[in-house]
Amino acid sequence: MTDASPALLLLLSLGLCCPGAQGQKSMVTAKFYNSKTTHPQSGKPLELECESSVDSGVSWIRQEKSGTLHFIVYISTLSKPTFKENQMMPSHFGTFKSGKSYRLTVKSFKAEDEGTYFCTVNYNQQLYFSSGLPAFFPVTTTAAPIKTVPPTTQGSQVTKRDVCLQSHEAETSKEKELNFFCEIFIWVPLAAACLLLLIALVITIVLCQKTRRRRCRCKRPANGKPKMNPKVPSQQI
Repeated sequence: MTDASPALLLLLSLGLCCPGAQGQKSMVTAKFYNSKTTHPQSGKPLELECESSVDSGVSWIRQEKSGTLHFIVYISTLSKPTFKENQMMPSHFGTFKSGKSYRLTVKSFKAEDEGTYFCTVNYNQQLYFSSGLPAFFPVTTTAAPIKTVPPTTQGSQVTKRDVCLQSHEAETSKEKELNFFCEIFIWVPLAAACLLLLIALVITIVLCQKTRRRRCRCKRPANGKPKMNPKVPSQQI
């Protein structure tokens, strides 16, 4: 397989569902060369190591989050690397072989290098895949801003019940004010009308009494002549 082209290896890498790939994963294992590495750091190297139970060459493949596979390099049993587009040694990657250990180094890790890395071995016309090595930058979470309490309300604990009571008291006071104004608009005109009726009644009673007195003073006999006193003699002319 030392003469295999990268394009052929990439096609072989797409056979993740083949029985050979799923059957014996112990044929090849991948791990971070530095066991302390949990997340890659931007601009710093990332070293990956692939150990195969057979010495037949190893291919390194990167899978994006979307699932797209990218062939990186094929390392032959003679430590000869074959990169994508037949590049002998691109400046971004480095390879090293020692026995059955095949090492891949990303010299300056960048955002476009993020993904899950696999190493594959083609042995007896079967393709074996290692377990994936996720290489992603650590997720940074921004802390929520702390809400500051105004100085006038510091040290006081306002509960939901207090807020409800305050709102209820405010509504009650508004209702009382409205009821007060309504009572004014209703009772003031009614009281004024009653007062006017009382004044009119008093005036009517007074006028009736005056009219009655006048009629009593001007009353005369029925013949229209005044009565003469019989004891007083009439003067003779």
